[in-house]
Amino acid sequence: MLIQLKNIQKSYKKNSVLKGLNLEVEQGEMIAIMGRSGVGKSTLLNIIAGIDKPDKGAYLYKNQPIHNQSINSLASFRRDNIGFILQNNPLIDSKNVFNNIALPLEYSRVSKEMIQKKVTNVLTNLEILNCKDKYPSMLSGGEAQRVAIARALVQDPEVILADEPTGSLDEESEENVMNLCQELNKEGKTVIIVTHDRRIAEKCEKIYNIKNGKCAEGE
Repeated sequence: MLIQLKNIQKSYKKNSVLKGLNLEVEQGEMIAIMGRSGVGKSTLLNIIAGIDKPDKGAYLYKNQPIHNQSINSLASFRRDNIGFILQNNPLIDSKNVFNNIALPLEYSRVSKEMIQKKVTNVLTNLEILNCKDKYPSMLSGGEAQRVAIARALVQDPEVILADEPTGSLDEESEENVMNLCQELNKEGKTVIIVTHDRRIAEKCEKIYNIKNGKCAEGE
């Protein structure tokens, strides 16, 4: 089992969000997480990514405990295993597309030659090589989302976490992004998508719903 969450509990300012949540995700699955606003969908992704720690419960990744690791260890875990795609494409306006994508590699102190190779490869694979010198303000919504995906993929993570990845896109761009997620899944990536859109969720193998702080399949 790739990801195991056991009896996860998480509260913010005395507001209990996750209340004994359990979830298992196998290597290579593509799953959707649904639920009403405020039920803890993004909190769940943050715990899987190692951004947040649960108050109680256990998080195992490949049977290794993640929930009790130090902040520095969690940062290394996230860098080596997780790619995060957000709805609002938090690209840096002062950097061009190439340098936006290169950021995670620079933080990892990868050589300039390897950065050039990796960024060029991911730009080519996502068919946005022609955008490499553009700045975020010059991109369409679909292009910006592909750049965000490229940044998430440039370190070749095992798991792609997508938080409402199509929420701000038009129908054509939405379809393109979901096709891309499915292609990544076919290549062996584990993809976990948080969405409120049933049409998006139905493109995944499994659908889970968060309700009353817990997670259940197909409800």
